[in-house]
Amino acid sequence: MFATLFALRYNARMIYFDNVSKTYIDGTMALDKVSFSIGQGEFVSIVGHSGAGKTTLIKLLFGEERATSGAVLFDSIDIKRVKERDLPTLRRRIGVIFQDFRLLSNKTAYENVAFAMEIAGKADEEISSDVPHVLDLVGLGHKMWNFPRQLSGGELQRVSIARAIINHPDIIIADEPTGNLDPINTYEIIQILKKINDLGTTVILTTHNKGVVESLGKRVITMDHGQIIRDNPVGEYSL
Repeated sequence: MFATLFALRYNARMIYFDNVSKTYIDGTMALDKVSFSIGQGEFVSIVGHSGAGKTTLIKLLFGEERATSGAVLFDSIDIKRVKERDLPTLRRRIGVIFQDFRLLSNKTAYENVAFAMEIAGKADEEISSDVPHVLDLVGLGHKMWNFPRQLSGGELQRVSIARAIINHPDIIIADEPTGNLDPINTYEIIQILKKINDLGTTVILTTHNKGVVESLGKRVITMDHGQIIRDNPVGEYSL
């Protein structure tokens, strides 16, 4: 059934949030009737103060949380209706970059990226070919055998990006990827994300960094108290 749903997806891959609300068990309303869409190949920044609903929105798209009401659609698939056993198949189409990197400390940069391919069932030959190429893409080809403890914060985030893109996802979700980085590393990470987007991958960035948002000149969705209060087609950080 799940394979059939994938075969029926729209020609232009889209993300749809259709009147989505999310209320947690303690009564907290994280999202309140949120509606928007993202087209294939867009670069969209989602901004807002802590508690605005950004993280919940990302979790709903990734299937980590389920909407209380409304529909979250990835192409023609209603994520709320996807069974737990089928979520890994969906998630292979989404690469996630975290603020805290979430790398395996006992594995080298190469092994951290290769591990994502192993989980996806890729052949050894493909892994040995693709991993060095992707690490070169993010500027870490010369440090592929270094362990996380031997890398700087910016380098750790580059490994995280390489891991997120290694299986050629349709969407990259970058959740505050520069939150722990200095301005120079922040600039370099954003340039890598722009390069990924230029290659046709949809990028969704959550950030508090006004400078990053305005330098991108891309679409900005502003959230406050679980609602979208602004949706600007060209970058503007306004809270």
